[in-house]
Amino acid sequence: MTKRETLEKVLVLGSGAIKIGEAGEFDYSGSQCLKAIHEDGIKSVLINPNIATIQTDTRFADQVYLLPVTPEYVQSIIEKERPDGIMLGYGGQTALNCGVNLDRLGILKKYGISVLGTQIPGIMTAEDRQKFKDAMIKCNVPVLKSKTVNTFDDAKKAAEELGYPVIVRVAYTLGGKGGGVAFNEIELYEIVGRGLTASLVGQILIEEYVGSWKQIEYEVMQDYAENNIIVCNMENVLSMKVHTGDNIVVAPSQTLDNHEYHMLRTAALRAIKQIGIVGECNIQFALDPNSNNYAAIEVNPRLSRSSALASKATGYPLAYMSAKIGLGYTLPDLVNSITKSTTACFEPSLDYIVCKHPRWDFEKFELVNRKLGPTMKSVGEVMSIGRNFEEALQKSIRMLDNGADGLVLNRKKDDSFNEEQIEEHLQTHDDHILFHVVNALRAGISTEKIYQLSFIDPWFIEKINNIVQIETKLKSLPLEQKILANAKKFGFSDKQIGRAVNKEELEIRKIRKEFGILPVVKQIDTLAAEWPAKTNYLYLTYGGTSNDLSLGVEEQGIVVIGAGPYRIGSSVEFDWGTVNMVWGLQDNG
Repeated sequence: MTKRETLEKVLVLGSGAIKIGEAGEFDYSGSQCLKAIHEDGIKSVLINPNIATIQTDTRFADQVYLLPVTPEYVQSIIEKERPDGIMLGYGGQTALNCGVNLDRLGILKKYGISVLGTQIPGIMTAEDRQKFKDAMIKCNVPVLKSKTVNTFDDAKKAAEELGYPVIVRVAYTLGGKGGGVAFNEIELYEIVGRGLTASLVGQILIEEYVGSWKQIEYEVMQDYAENNIIVCNMENVLSMKVHTGDNIVVAPSQTLDNHEYHMLRTAALRAIKQIGIVGECNIQFALDPNSNNYAAIEVNPRLSRSSALASKATGYPLAYMSAKIGLGYTLPDLVNSITKSTTACFEPSLDYIVCKHPRWDFEKFELVNRKLGPTMKSVGEVMSIGRNFEEALQKSIRMLDNGADGLVLNRKKDDSFNEEQIEEHLQTHDDHILFHVVNALRAGISTEKIYQLSFIDPWFIEKINNIVQIETKLKSLPLEQKILANAKKFGFSDKQIGRAVNKEELEIRKIRKEFGILPVVKQIDTLAAEWPAKTNYLYLTYGGTSNDLSLGVEEQGIVVIGAGPYRIGSSVEFDWGTVNMVWGLQDNG
């Protein structure tokens, strides 16, 4: 009998309340997991106290318990429901930590419950800093110099041996919670105290600091038979100085050469085999831009924020496929839901660029420290799609709904800084770091110097410079068709162009339409148009000449507008409302 044939009821742990580092991505992954279970005729039980989530809607789980995701409450539900299996990878760190504690207390063994997906030893190997380090050494994947400690005295000795600055990473947490960069013993004392309190097992890692290195991520799938694929590779625009949750991220990576890409790819596959990942995971690497040196930073043995980005970026349903693998399917068993003609073994191929941009709500707090670092501070994020980096970046900034229309030509005038102030801002990243790069370029600071100060790869700096150069042309040259078309291809909105030429947005729209400059509809098909796709996953761009599908004007429909990125006061409850409204529209034809 296959694993799924032995299952009658599966328990799924949610992530609980929305918090920094654990947001709507876990509602998404949990909903997809429940959908996958339901399709196999297996009953599902969900524990998640967040009433605003879509997954707690009665459409998904057979039983929903709005209770805390803690061992005590989960055990009481296990006693009542008697599930055969449990899914731990779809509720963030909350679910993982609860699952580890359930195993430690002997509750899973007592009730004969199978962990579906990555097993507890694999989870502990990924989450325990020392076990992770040992596992990477075994499979010949480099790691940074570091030492795991449980007290401040040991942390102090480790920092002195490694040399300041050092980075403190906390075991069994996410979003960089409790961690930080210490430049001296006083800072170390504060961070270590915070980190030991935040850790489930009272363990932290003191690690050498590589703030100038690139930050690269791979999303990997592996089944019980050890078939595996890379679903997506992503590059952080900002260096290792900034947590990936606070980073601008592009997919696919833009500055890696072929050797670097495949070097990290093979390392990722070695690492997940060694850990014993079953389903989906995210692995993060630090890469020295001046050599081939690299190091594995961490593996998340669960669905994550990056997983949600990778899934939406590629069109590959990561959470759904991961749940199916947990139920016992292999990658060759599963059909690509977009092409309908290829299996889940096909690695996605992108003919577009995706950009993820975080949203911070610092304005709501008077004394907040806006400096970005290894601890996540953003409360939401957006994803944009374009045919080039400039287009995707400007779209993402516009989507943040914080008053900016793009990287340049905004309603609010840029703050004026002298060269010394600009250089200081480039060194200490805050939420306006890309605008500081723009100011530096306008001030005539060279790409090389900006790179030396900010550690932002010169490729990204030159792309930002392209946007600045187009702004200059718009302001200095007549608004001819070629200039206007080029601006649209690089992500400029009609409003931005209007500000450059002192015209209203509607005037620019009229001129643009007279020139025949119109957007086209492109389709996300996971395989760069190599195979026919059957999907409604679309985006608009001015970087094309034809639509990927015909849009019938005779077809009547309703446009549904979502709430945009999460922010303080607007969160997953609006996802719930929007999705239920769409379901209602579908029910009414």
